[in-house]
Amino acid sequence: MNLFILRHASAGTRRANPLLDVKRPLDKDGKRHCLQLAHVLNALNIQFDLIVSSNLKRSLQTASLVGTETGYESPIQVSKALSPEATTRDFQHLLHECRDRENVLLVGHNPNINTFLGSLLVPASTHATAQVRLRKGSLARLSLARGPATLQWLLDPRTVRALYATSTKSSRRKTSRK
Repeated sequence: MNLFILRHASAGTRRANPLLDVKRPLDKDGKRHCLQLAHVLNALNIQFDLIVSSNLKRSLQTASLVGTETGYESPIQVSKALSPEATTRDFQHLLHECRDRENVLLVGHNPNINTFLGSLLVPASTHATAQVRLRKGSLARLSLARGPATLQWLLDPRTVRALYATSTKSSRRKTSRK
């Protein structure tokens, strides 16, 4: 299975009231980043069999924008295993449910999305986790087989912006006219 782990895009500043923070939407930069990320994924010919998101608004918006722009037509599955309170055990159970899919996109939050990613990269027998930092809007691609996962690549927002900018420029060289 190819597992894509995406931290939700920019949603402004955290709200002091947890009830309001659950409903915090993506900001303008977050929406733009989702569209740019989808453009890059399309250029890489990546399509998803399943998209799973936490139930918080900013994650659902991130999953929806990326999914729509990459041609994903099925409903986005919502899972508490990707919520900020989820445990590694919840996450492992979610992966077990998705094991028969080829390309799965999971959209979640820090700090646990970093922990989940790190736990996949180190064998469980070592009782250690890899230290991984996903910025808002970062996407990691992992290959899951027996044993620890293999990190294929990691795209942070700056890399996505650069790839998007180079892919949308005209392919013709600029020449001066006299």
